[in-house]
Amino acid sequence: MSDVEQSFEINLEQTGDYEFRVRFDNTTVPDLMTDESSPLGHDAGPNPSRLLAVAVANCQAASLLFALRKYKNAPGTLRAKATTTLARNERGRLRIKHVAVDLQLADAAASLEHLDRVVAQFEDFCIVTESVRQGIAVDVTVRDADGQQVSVPRAG
Repeated sequence: MSDVEQSFEINLEQTGDYEFRVRFDNTTVPDLMTDESSPLGHDAGPNPSRLLAVAVANCQAASLLFALRKYKNAPGTLRAKATTTLARNERGRLRIKHVAVDLQLADAAASLEHLDRVVAQFEDFCIVTESVRQGIAVDVTVRDADGQQVSVPRAG
């Protein structure tokens, strides 16, 4: 595996009130519509909080599948459920406080090879969850129609 950093882009374009079309840099992936929940939005697609929960749960399920297959298992269909808790911070702003992921194997534990090793290591393969757990640096720039920066980047 390469030690070189990788990057990817997504592009969002407002299509209505709080609705956005998400375009991925991989042209074979279909666009995704997002929207805020009512009463702010119209529930025309998942909101960012739900997408984060999807990202965590999907990454966990894929990491578990990878680890199972690494030990030559051929598991049945995996299922994942993410329960996300929102709470207000000290400034009264809603934040994601907790994401609980429940992974359901289709197979009996006894029928899977090296399940103890799989369970001990699979989360380490999950890019999203481990990044969220550690915190991710986010920089935001606001530009006007002429491309001029109108925001001052936040420190830290």
